[in-house]
Amino acid sequence: MKHERPLMVRCPGCGRSTRYDPRNRWRPFCSERCKTSDLGAWASDAYVIEGASGEETSSDAGEAGDPDRRPAG
Repeated sequence: MKHERPLMVRCPGCGRSTRYDPRNRWRPFCSERCKTSDLGAWASDAYVIEGASGEETSSDAGEAGDPDRRPAG
């Protein structure tokens, strides 16, 4: 039986070296703090994925033009 070394990666939050395997419950992050900080950055629009200008947003998709949408009430 061969003992393999764990894959080590840099935490995207702080840059610290961390194990990338199922035993690291926050992978690819090193800790819950780094994972939560990254989630907060996405939620506050600190990160943006470039793409179409967004003329129709997901919140607009369910309005009048959607035949499956029924009025509340």
